[in-house]
Amino acid sequence: MVPINICEERGSSTAAELVQSALCCDLHGCMPLRPSDETFLPQLERYRQVGVDLVFLNVGFDALSVEHHIRMLAQFRSWLSRHSDRYALATDVASVAMARSEGKLAVAFDIEGMEGIADQPAMIGLYYDLGVRWMLVAYNKNNRAGGGCQDNDSGLTECGREIIREMARVGMLLCCSHTGRRTALEAIDLSPNPVMFSHSNCAAVHPHSRNIDDELIRACARRDGLIGINGLGCFLGDNDASVATYIRHVDHVAQLVGPEHVSIGLDYVFDTQELDTYIARLPDIYPPDQYPSGITLLPLERLPNVVEGLLRLGYSDASVKYILGGNVMRLANRVWR
Repeated sequence: MVPINICEERGSSTAAELVQSALCCDLHGCMPLRPSDETFLPQLERYRQVGVDLVFLNVGFDALSVEHHIRMLAQFRSWLSRHSDRYALATDVASVAMARSEGKLAVAFDIEGMEGIADQPAMIGLYYDLGVRWMLVAYNKNNRAGGGCQDNDSGLTECGREIIREMARVGMLLCCSHTGRRTALEAIDLSPNPVMFSHSNCAAVHPHSRNIDDELIRACARRDGLIGINGLGCFLGDNDASVATYIRHVDHVAQLVGPEHVSIGLDYVFDTQELDTYIARLPDIYPPDQYPSGITLLPLERLPNVVEGLLRLGYSDASVKYILGGNVMRLANRVWR
């Protein structure tokens, strides 16, 4: 693929105008995974204030039980229904547009790793009905579906292949963030739908076991997929969660495969104490030399600054709108049922 010349048409809008006029999406946000604790949920308002129209909230990862995933979905859905004046459950593309027209934040859910369905692929349809719109294969370590990015990755298992086929059938997007390189390549090849790395950064910009190389980026783009850029400092570069460093990763993907294959996946952690607790408690999943305590985060409120930086680099208004949410809506239109 020949990269698009992003400098042919310079942006004419201001950053604030673009954020407000574009449909904006964050592919991955992390509220505390504590059932019945709603302390942080009012901070969803921060997305609305910035101008984000759709956010995907994590409801679990491989280290948590199936029951825990279901309980988190129950909590989030209950809270959203009790605050329906500002928030709406995203069920399809039309529901996102409707929420936006009413000034509401649309919320969908995601699952980080296929252990969330145990040995029962039929769980996928249930999760979809409850609002889960993407799931990744393996969270850092190998699981029954495939390899993790910080393990001896031996590729997709037959269980993993069955799950991917079922995800395609029900309309759930497949994600390969946290997933091993071999498994990710096999998943991209197997999936009948585009695949995304919802919150993964570029190994060519900053080497880290969680970041992905250019071959993976190209393979994803060849199947019309996308890369959501993560806002955690340890993945951006030496715990540097600055706007400038974030833009370097966005620009790398855009220059490599075109702006139609890059998006926003901030992976913003609302309770950083919970993140530090997980890192300390699970050193096998989070090796201390790669996951220091006190990881810095790019704040949600810096999204207009990211847009401003892209405009200064010469990105067109249209390219910025792709990155902000247009690319996510393209995949949703194609995959969601």
